[in-house]
Amino acid sequence: MNDSERPTTRLWPVTEQELAQVRRFNKTLAWLPRLRIRNRFTPRVIQALLRAGQLGGAGKLRKQGVEAANKVIGAGDVQVPVRIIRPKGKAKGVVLDFHGGGWVIGNAQMNDGLNLAIVNACDVTVVSVDYRLAVTTPVEGLLDDCLVAARWLLSDERGEFAGLPVIVVGESAGAHLAVATLLALKQSPDLLGRVSGALLYYGVYDLAGTPSVRAAGPDTLVLDGPGMVEALRLLTPGMSDEERRRPPLSPLYGDFAGLPPALMFAGELDPLRDDTLELAERWRASAPVELHLLPASAHGFIHFPYALAGKVLAHSHAWITARLAALSD
Repeated sequence: MNDSERPTTRLWPVTEQELAQVRRFNKTLAWLPRLRIRNRFTPRVIQALLRAGQLGGAGKLRKQGVEAANKVIGAGDVQVPVRIIRPKGKAKGVVLDFHGGGWVIGNAQMNDGLNLAIVNACDVTVVSVDYRLAVTTPVEGLLDDCLVAARWLLSDERGEFAGLPVIVVGESAGAHLAVATLLALKQSPDLLGRVSGALLYYGVYDLAGTPSVRAAGPDTLVLDGPGMVEALRLLTPGMSDEERRRPPLSPLYGDFAGLPPALMFAGELDPLRDDTLELAERWRASAPVELHLLPASAHGFIHFPYALAGKVLAHSHAWITARLAALSD
């Protein structure tokens, strides 16, 4: 039985026109460079280019009638920047967002477009975590940043987040950090109890590599298939695969008892496909999981300019809204 035939996996329905759009775009992706993480210099260059391209970002948000507030929160020696986008009216909930970027590039601002769409569609406040990157900090430091941010938000008993349900959202490496954070919160059941759902896009949940990662070849789109296992080893130097697979470092092997319902997406052509499929199977033993496999789709598909991406995001917004509404009934 292949992945699309698994009874617990919903193969996302597509029209012939939508599938043709995806396949045409895949031909473009096939000509583009793959993301290769083989040193610490290249990510620094990419990060500098990203920040340069974000100049004037605040003005773009103001044109749409909103502003992003940057705040630094801390616990002990850990200081974590967060970026907050608020709705024009009263917030019905809070989304805690963890951006992607392979742990080595990216920042909270790069999710402004996605997060503004969530704010407008769901009437929520979005708090995006600007965690440190692995070019300067061991991955355990990134986990610390995310946990500090989550505890700060979930511990708010009198401020603007008091009493509001929280949805955790993560994409790619951010999905890894989101699930690792939820597992770490099991030490504080009262805080974990405030989390009403987890929305996870094509995450990395086994830092030693799931079967689809280990089998990835040179024809992989977006990601460098043959270099993925080595990239995970560079992220976790000096560890054995057994050590890499210990949770929460590899969330796939954690205990999901007490975790909230989840919505998960994976791409059929993504070498990280098995990470999501296996996570969903394990999570489902403890809480409801809605899992969708996107036909002919590569890693990062929610950013691609085709109709299928828009439908996935619309479904995600509807799911967030439904989770919030269920809690208010």
